[in-house]
Amino acid sequence: MPLSEHEQRMLEQMERALYAEDPKFATALEGSGLRTYTRRRVYQAVAGFLVGIALLMTGMVAQGNLIWISVVGFLVMLGCAVLAVTGWRKAPKPGEQPVSGSAGGSGRGHNRQRRSMMNRIEQRWQRRRDEQQGH
Repeated sequence: MPLSEHEQRMLEQMERALYAEDPKFATALEGSGLRTYTRRRVYQAVAGFLVGIALLMTGMVAQGNLIWISVVGFLVMLGCAVLAVTGWRKAPKPGEQPVSGSAGGSGRGHNRQRRSMMNRIEQRWQRRRDEQQGH
């Protein structure tokens, strides 16, 4: 659910006040939660990948018809590799503003254009809603 115009203004005012009051603290907070989350997700994916290798080897070495263990191990490895790569690409660099709702390969100009387009759409929607409530 998107924030209303009033809520967005209030959030921007709070951000400006935080930057004005303590710019070092504000820049330290910028993206650190997302960076920590994605780093933890990548580490978990690497650990899962290693578990997948162990399952794959267990299925290959085991006596009997346990090929399904190897298949499960391979699928775990594949899934964890995808998680690690996507998590690594989405992680913001230190000091970089986290990007929300955009693909990893999109450029900054395209992201700004998309944001401004969404802002215009939201403004039109708000205007129509206000007009309908007024009549």
